[in-house]
Amino acid sequence: MARRAGCCAGCALLVLLAGISALVWLLLNAFGLVNSSGLARGITAAALGLCLLAAVAIAITLRRVAPPVGGLIRAARRVEAGDYSTRVPIRGPREVRSLARAFNAMSSRLEAEESRRQSVLADIAHELRTPLTVIRSQAEAIADGVNPADEAHIAPIVAATRTLEALADDLRTLTLAEAGALHPEREPVDIALLVNETVEAFRTEAATGEVSLQSRLAADLPAVNTDPAQLRRVLGNLIANALAHTPRGGMVRAEASGTPKAVRLTVRDDGTGIPADLLPRVFDRFAKGPGSAGSGLGLAIVRDLVEAHGGTVAAESTEGLGTAIRITLPA
Repeated sequence: MARRAGCCAGCALLVLLAGISALVWLLLNAFGLVNSSGLARGITAAALGLCLLAAVAIAITLRRVAPPVGGLIRAARRVEAGDYSTRVPIRGPREVRSLARAFNAMSSRLEAEESRRQSVLADIAHELRTPLTVIRSQAEAIADGVNPADEAHIAPIVAATRTLEALADDLRTLTLAEAGALHPEREPVDIALLVNETVEAFRTEAATGEVSLQSRLAADLPAVNTDPAQLRRVLGNLIANALAHTPRGGMVRAEASGTPKAVRLTVRDDGTGIPADLLPRVFDRFAKGPGSAGSGLGLAIVRDLVEAHGGTVAAESTEGLGTAIRITLPA
């Protein structure tokens, strides 16, 4: 690298010396200080005139280009220092204007990412605060002798630690998804068996909430080459979310249908539904409606896991009537 830079510098110096020598000869020839014919002196004067015009043109170009480029350099330094709100005016030659537009687009993306990062950190802090408060208050009450160390007073501590564990697992999954490191351990999976097992795992929770939990499976469902643990987590997240937003006397149903090329899983409920303004971003991290007790990570994890399998996920909902989350996976 240093040898190449030295060669370039040497070549530039030679070109500069040659240019200076040619200019000196032209000047001497133009003023008749060297032996040459009148025609040669005329050509030399014309060459000097062209050089002067070229110098003027270069000066004008630099005057047009230098200010915008200088502004870009100063703006880049401000972005480097963390000021992502920096923007530059669109002016100058076409190439400089294109560069300014690209710079502004980059700054906008960085500003949006920084805002999102701060929002995520605030949401994580909020989600951590609640279980930590429960653990601290219960532990202090037991330590001070206010509450006995019996099952009734230790149970909230255990539940809070499980909440923290689930949140840590969710955040790890999201981190792996953003890094492109969610690698499903695929194997042929009986979809009907997986759906039935997952539904049965939530049977007690549904009965406690007086919600009817059902399944509707098409006949002859094809086997799916998928990660059974991840798919069970996807279906479990959807059922848990549906149960949380379905009132007593409501219904939650897991459905499965298929073609030779794909399998569709749907979790449908007749609960409160998703607000219209939230529906377009319902799969975003920490997106949740007012009054929601969850972390807002469940559907984001569903989307990431499904996409890691090459599938798609979509939500349909009418506020007050219910929601249907549909997953399509390649068979």
